[in-house]
Amino acid sequence: MTHVYFVRHALPDNRNNNDRYRPLTEEGHQDSYKVTAHFKDKPIDFIMSSPYKRSVDTIKDLANALHMEIHTDEDFREREKGIGYGHDATLYVKNMWNDFQYKTEGAECLAEVQKRNIRALKKLLTEHKNENIIVATHGTALSTILNYYDATFHYDDFMRIINFMPYIIRLDFDNETYLSRFEELIIKKEA
Repeated sequence: MTHVYFVRHALPDNRNNNDRYRPLTEEGHQDSYKVTAHFKDKPIDFIMSSPYKRSVDTIKDLANALHMEIHTDEDFREREKGIGYGHDATLYVKNMWNDFQYKTEGAECLAEVQKRNIRALKKLLTEHKNENIIVATHGTALSTILNYYDATFHYDDFMRIINFMPYIIRLDFDNETYLSRFEELIIKKEA
């Protein structure tokens, strides 16, 4: 059996508008140590991350504690937001979850995000069969993965986890066959 531990990043500093290089807040850095503590007694074979700074920084202490390298894959990055996302974010998010093809100029739709994240995940499952894998990720990217394996995961579920930072959920696989999921760590932040 392969266990994939998805680790949604800790609290980011949203004053930085550069999505790729947005750092964690001091609180986010402190919470990253809770991620390390969570994995203290779990055997980990491989660590993968979105290349975005907040994801890498969330698992950096863990990787150091395990003396492991953090591998990155562009396909695990967050959704490209494009133009017009911030005008009415709630309506925009509802529209995306109601229509996986919905997007604004320069943005990715959820179908595109899901396709590349699933492609990256299936590659991991093939290359690291019967291993324990950590994937540091993002809220939207992770939600599209959860939706792929459970079509009932939708807008309300996404909104439930939107303020979980960090958040750890384990997905279990037999080869590429999805078996189950289990939430392991939830740290809820206020919006």
